Amino acid sequence: MSTVVQPPRAPLSRFIVGLWDGMNFIRRLILNLLFFGLLFLFALLVLLAIVGGGSRQAPLLDRTTLVIAPEGELVEQYRTDPFMRALAESGGGGTGEVQLRDVLRALEAAKQDARIERVLLRTDRLTFSGYASMREIADALAELRAAGKQVVAFGEYFGQQQYLLAAQADEVYLDPEGGMMLEGLSGYRQYYREALADKLSVDMHLFKVGEYKSAAEPYILDGASPESKEADLYWMNDIWQRHVADIAKARGLTPEAINAEIDSLPSGIAAAQGDLAQYALDHGYVDGLKTFEEVEQLLADRGVADEDADGGFRQVAMRDFLAHVEPRPADRRAQVAVVVAEGGITGGDQPPGTIGGESTSALLREAREDDHVKAVVLRVDSGGGEVFASEQIRREVDALKAEGKPVVVSMGDVAASGGYWISMNADRIYADASTITGSIGIFALVPTFPRTLEKIGVRTDGVGTTRFAGAFDLSRELQPEAGQAIQAIIDRGYRNFIGKVGDARGRSSEEIDTVARGRVWSGTQALDRGLVDELGGLRTAIAKAADLADLGTDAWRVRYVEKTATPFGRFLTGLVGSRAGGLLVGHSDFARGLLARAVPRAEQDLRLLESVMTPVPGKPVKAVAYCFCEL
Repeated sequence: MSTVVQPPRAPLSRFIVGLWDGMNFIRRLILNLLFFGLLFLFALLVLLAIVGGGSRQAPLLDRTTLVIAPEGELVEQYRTDPFMRALAESGGGGTGEVQLRDVLRALEAAKQDARIERVLLRTDRLTFSGYASMREIADALAELRAAGKQVVAFGEYFGQQQYLLAAQADEVYLDPEGGMMLEGLSGYRQYYREALADKLSVDMHLFKVGEYKSAAEPYILDGASPESKEADLYWMNDIWQRHVADIAKARGLTPEAINAEIDSLPSGIAAAQGDLAQYALDHGYVDGLKTFEEVEQLLADRGVADEDADGGFRQVAMRDFLAHVEPRPADRRAQVAVVVAEGGITGGDQPPGTIGGESTSALLREAREDDHVKAVVLRVDSGGGEVFASEQIRREVDALKAEGKPVVVSMGDVAASGGYWISMNADRIYADASTITGSIGIFALVPTFPRTLEKIGVRTDGVGTTRFAGAFDLSRELQPEAGQAIQAIIDRGYRNFIGKVGDARGRSSEEIDTVARGRVWSGTQALDRGLVDELGGLRTAIAKAADLADLGTDAWRVRYVEKTATPFGRFLTGLVGSRAGGLLVGHSDFARGLLARAVPRAEQDLRLLESVMTPVPGKPVKAVAYCFCEL
């Protein structure tokens, strides 16, 4: 047995090895400290939640003011998971999203609750989503006032959409340094033909049916086509004049006076010496100029002063109020199920806020297989998307009807193109007068890049076993014959679309073609053309579904069929939502920073465009039924 003796390391080598070992030790130490620190934090949260027993609900007293001050985007359903929303609220901020159903439910409950004396309404921090949803809240506010409940509105700045809600109040107050003005609707967007074709040498090939199908025009033109301008101005004028009429009715003004003031807007603002708040007061849009502190004092004087409450008056926030009025025990009465279809329509399993051909179909299937569900309301707020995914959902609507369960569609702000496709087979279709719908048509957009590649010295060459092998390779020029094949696919898809609409609406394909061809309509215009059955909002549609199922008046309840959180996710949500967990997380800069990075906002239209341009095996191109018609 022999022993090999290693020669001693040189001084420089020993220094480098020692330095490396020291750095490794420090790295492991930091990671271990971080791991055990997070573990300790989690254990502390669990302990505090157990000891604290969660947050205890404060009693709801008489003569309480309900504060409805939504902050964020008005949505049909949350797009973020419950844990992240609870974490955001515990961190001192809003969730960034407000569910339409929650606002409507709070107003409906306040109308009947004797403990609610009045409502303080703040809409200036609510992000506009569309005119249909705003009008539904406006109707609920008007009903609340009709029931004898006072509504006081305050804002620092009102957009013309937010102002529709504020105008429903008995009194509207504006901060003296704030402002509001009505200016009208517009629909402007960027056009990329020169940038794509001339600058980047990208050839965009558009295949469509219908001269009004303008969703892909920005990629092939330098400006809107005459047909696009004609159609857009037609439905925009209808929605805008209704918006003006709604405001005029609420404020005791006339539409003619409001339109005249808009036409003379510069001189009117100049007459108010540039003071937008004074301009709003002079023209009767608000009742007074007050700071928020002055409005709070007014409410304390009229209601019940409470030094311990925010603002000094007895109040309850909308979220806390809903916790009082919502039934807690499981209710197994007959149900009207509501399935929300919001966002772009794409294939597969998609998260809330996006419609998935498989995931939305699964929710409808769940409602079909649940014996407690007697009718279904499909709430649609979508500009459309992939044709195949839309067809998957339409088939599930048909399956529900075949099962004997009535299906009623409630169109939200937008139910156009693919959004109309998934709606058309319902037993009854409701739209708000200002819903954007129609756009019955499809298109395909195929970019090719050979000229782009040549600019950097790259060329495509090779062989194929048939004439059309590789014909749809985006790095090659698109052959005219291949273009003919794609156009034939789109033509067939359009015939299929109008044929299905005709079958669903009891009309011929030729009749549907006259109101289709990609043209967009307002809800009122769609009603006149037989594309929807009645005007009404979500509450009206739910009541109709119950009526079609013969459920009577009180023997049923509403249940939203949605994806449920995992048990661990529900545990974390309850943990962070507890008083103890909220106190700890609420003072954590780390948690707030983590949240800000964890809830990114993606541009849905760009994501949809990327999706439909992704090739599918067996399909040279995806047929798309989409409408870029949201305001």
